[in-house]
Amino acid sequence: MYSLIVKQFIRSKAVITTLILILVIGTVSIFIGRQFLLKEEQHIASVTQQQQEHISKNVQYNNSNMGLLLYYLRFAFIAKPDKLAALSIGQRDINPGIQRITIRNLEAQKYDTDLNNPANLLSGHLDLGFVIIYLFPLLIIAFSFNLLSEEEEHGTWRMVAVQSKSPVRFLIQKISVRAFVIYGVLFLLLVCSILILSIPLNQALLAFIALSVAYLLFWFALSFLIISLRKSSSFNALSLLSIWVVLAILLPAAVNNYVAAKYPVPEALSTLIKQRDGYHQKWDVEKKVTMEKFYEHYPQFRQYTVSEDEFSYTWYYAMQQMGDDESQADSKAMREKIIQREVLSRKFSMLIPTMHVQLSFNDLAGTSLAHHLQFLDQTTAYHEQLRLHFYPAIFTNAPVENENWNDFKPAYAVQETRISWGRLVLPIVLLSMLFIIIALSRFKNTVLN
Repeated sequence: MYSLIVKQFIRSKAVITTLILILVIGTVSIFIGRQFLLKEEQHIASVTQQQQEHISKNVQYNNSNMGLLLYYLRFAFIAKPDKLAALSIGQRDINPGIQRITIRNLEAQKYDTDLNNPANLLSGHLDLGFVIIYLFPLLIIAFSFNLLSEEEEHGTWRMVAVQSKSPVRFLIQKISVRAFVIYGVLFLLLVCSILILSIPLNQALLAFIALSVAYLLFWFALSFLIISLRKSSSFNALSLLSIWVVLAILLPAAVNNYVAAKYPVPEALSTLIKQRDGYHQKWDVEKKVTMEKFYEHYPQFRQYTVSEDEFSYTWYYAMQQMGDDESQADSKAMREKIIQREVLSRKFSMLIPTMHVQLSFNDLAGTSLAHHLQFLDQTTAYHEQLRLHFYPAIFTNAPVENENWNDFKPAYAVQETRISWGRLVLPIVLLSMLFIIIALSRFKNTVLN
């Protein structure tokens, strides 16, 4: 019986065509991810080379004053993408992974982004994560919506029910054939991804695979539940497609709008204004007022004084520091609002499988908003490290040649990904088990004849 079910399913030209189509789209998505990684690697290599040339050229032409030289010098700080980022590009396309910062006002620099075509950003990337989250459910719906209704509509179900020892078992066999085929396509694409992208076999990859398996199980369970209603094929198809639209489009959009309305971020503008005013207005303020505030921040530099009658780079960089200091409260408030948005979104995602999987894929790939905030925090720490290193040299106008400029190579962020297996797959597995139990209960309470 099982071999007949397999042959009946595989011999359909529509099935073969659909499987080939999903394989082609999946393969294209893998190469799009590969192109993304290559582009990032080229940017990193280019920045590494240009930093040495940039420093050498500026040291050559601005070697008389350390303060003037450091006005121009930029130092790269890089968040190198994980190989898994090719499977789930996430927010990496809008949040840059490379910062080239000076030791001047940080708040005016750390939100700089790359130049991108807005139309491309709006459409997003066709990565493998997109294929799994949005296209595989459609494949499951197309293969399983008429599992029982087709037999009933063709008048063959009574004969099957009589010949089969257990009609429910027969249905499970039919859906298992579809599951084996679809999971086979999924694993084929994942194996191709590992080989083409040279993804290391680590815990993050295993979590990505486990989550993909659990997500497809959810859609099979949902389809099984709809089938258990014993409605017509058109009803099943319309119901499953409607659920897909709600879970994939409507609910995520509604959550996004609700979260944005609940936690508005006016601090984004006020931070910009305060960091500009904090610096520019100091040109019209007595130097001793600015320096006193600077000494409050850095008491270890109090021995470096300035004259009211002449320009001093000590005073100039103190003004730059005031831009950061006076916008610090708004900057922290903005960060807290963004974190609150992220936390609330994740709470909603526990009930919306599509959101949960998308956010989890981004977490595993290191392309989530949380990872970008982590990168910004490390950028701030690196900027402070540069300031503390160069301030004494600026304040004493130390000879430029005293510094070993060859030591200043691009620094790299440390990306941390913590995997909680229970939080990762448990919500989806529990929901799937609930659907399966309800469906089996309905079948047992219904005479399948």
